Amino acid sequence: MQTFYSHGKLLISAEYAVLDGALALALPTKFGQSLSVESTSENTILWKSISNEGTVWFEAKFTIDAALKISTTDTSDIAVRLVQVLDALQQLNPLLFETHKGYALTSTLEFPENWGLGSSSTLINNLAKWAKVDAFELLALTFGGSGFDIACAQQETGVLYQLEKGKPTVKPVEFLPPFSDALFFVHRNQKQNSRDGIQAYKTLTANQSLDFSALNGLTLDLLNCTDLKTFESLIEQHEGYISTLIQQPPLKEALFSDYEGAIKSLGAWGGDFFLATGNAAAIEYFKAKGYTTVVGYSEMIL
Repeated sequence: MQTFYSHGKLLISAEYAVLDGALALALPTKFGQSLSVESTSENTILWKSISNEGTVWFEAKFTIDAALKISTTDTSDIAVRLVQVLDALQQLNPLLFETHKGYALTSTLEFPENWGLGSSSTLINNLAKWAKVDAFELLALTFGGSGFDIACAQQETGVLYQLEKGKPTVKPVEFLPPFSDALFFVHRNQKQNSRDGIQAYKTLTANQSLDFSALNGLTLDLLNCTDLKTFESLIEQHEGYISTLIQQPPLKEALFSDYEGAIKSLGAWGGDFFLATGNAAAIEYFKAKGYTTVVGYSEMIL
């Protein structure tokens, strides 16, 4: 049996803009996803997905015919998507399904699927490692996106990520703020479909000439910041920048205007986790408002 593992992700800066070449700071998480692969004697792919609680939440059987075409009688959205992913694997590695008659694949998440830490990107990276293909190419053929999440899946440290002429550049960096005990992540109690957010952004900026020099500067300042007050100021500047770009109010302004610390959306605005600064009393502020999933920086970030 072969086993593969990939880390989850959080995008700290340049959400949306990273799609168009802005410099982004992204961090891999301690939570990820594993994939185990066993060879079988049948011309099938037996797929099993296991949640972070250990329960099987999806199972399907895919058939590999003589022409190496993959199909299934399962009509669920997940099964249809997996056929697309398996077809893309076959496209990138035509010998993959000729080597053995079949496979049993089991994918196991370490985090709740609605946390938005990259259930898709960690799966794509694991499958790419198994098939010995480029994970960024596999992502482009399937889910799409900037690819920062694939960079996080592959790294043990933070990354500066940028698309240069459409090609990913990944620079591993150390992000070790001395005030990390004052940083925590709060879940919005709702998941944001990043593909929907990407489409809305693309529509909004279709005819704009985009210059991200100021945003790139903020990303570098966030990376190198050693003082909490300065970090909070940088967060507020970044929120203002993205707010103008996507024409949505910052999260603090919309929901937490009386909060004393700083708040920053992470990834597509509207769901998943956001970053907040503060102390233990600040954590209770969010819990009192019904946001009960609060994860400390050291618990979340690799």
